[in-house]
Amino acid sequence: MKQTLLFSLLLLAPVFSITTLAQSPAAAPKAPAKPAPATPAPVPAKPLVPSLPQSPSSGADSSGSQDIVKILRKAKSFNTLIRLLKTTQIINQVNAQLVTSKNGGLTILAPDDGAFSELKAGYFNSLGDRQQKALIQYHVLPVYVSSSNFDALSNPVLTLASDSPTGYQLNVTAYGNSVNISTGVVNATLTGIVYTDKTLAIYHVDRVLIPLDFSKPKPIAPAPAVAKAPKADKENSSAEDEDQSQAAKDSSGATSFVSIHGTTLVSFGVALLAATATMSF
Repeated sequence: MKQTLLFSLLLLAPVFSITTLAQSPAAAPKAPAKPAPATPAPVPAKPLVPSLPQSPSSGADSSGSQDIVKILRKAKSFNTLIRLLKTTQIINQVNAQLVTSKNGGLTILAPDDGAFSELKAGYFNSLGDRQQKALIQYHVLPVYVSSSNFDALSNPVLTLASDSPTGYQLNVTAYGNSVNISTGVVNATLTGIVYTDKTLAIYHVDRVLIPLDFSKPKPIAPAPAVAKAPKADKENSSAEDEDQSQAAKDSSGATSFVSIHGTTLVSFGVALLAATATMSF
């Protein structure tokens, strides 16, 4: 009996193994590899100078040219600056500079009418023609500066009025959302964007920028050298003195001669009269 049972188990063992293998669950498939996270797009630089509500979106006319006067007029409150740009004829220089420097561009720091009204009465008219032009040129940078790039400027910054590497400069300080301008006489702040494109930027500045160059003392002109009397004149003067001295001597000698000879003649006449009187007796 035991042998029969053992034999039966041996016969059933392979069948049980096959059934067990068939019933075993299949291995779980591998999870697909996660894709690498995409590199985030660079965040555009935040402008340091906010845009003014009345800023025109474009100042170009139908021909595509940039009309600075039109831009300022459309922005309003810049009538004084427009008038001074025209009377000094700096508007012609700025327009020509803008056309010839498309790669570098221009940046205009524009004081409004209120800023000009804070100047001392008659200040602008008290300046000479050259200083009037320099004052307007001092508000123009000969390069394009975007509203987010003021912190990249290297001080001191040259202006359109800079006639030398050390003349008519200003310093720019940018931090946070503020851009300050210092001339050494005036501290001002950029309060907004009037207009900007790829080659021209116009920013509203709250004060008129007075150059430090206007406060520098003028060099004292050297005193004129005292002219020396010509040597020939000195010799002539000495000769004249000698002649006058000799004439005085001659005059003195002539007087003495007359005096001496006059006395002699008187004495001779008295003796002659005495002899005549004696002979009469």
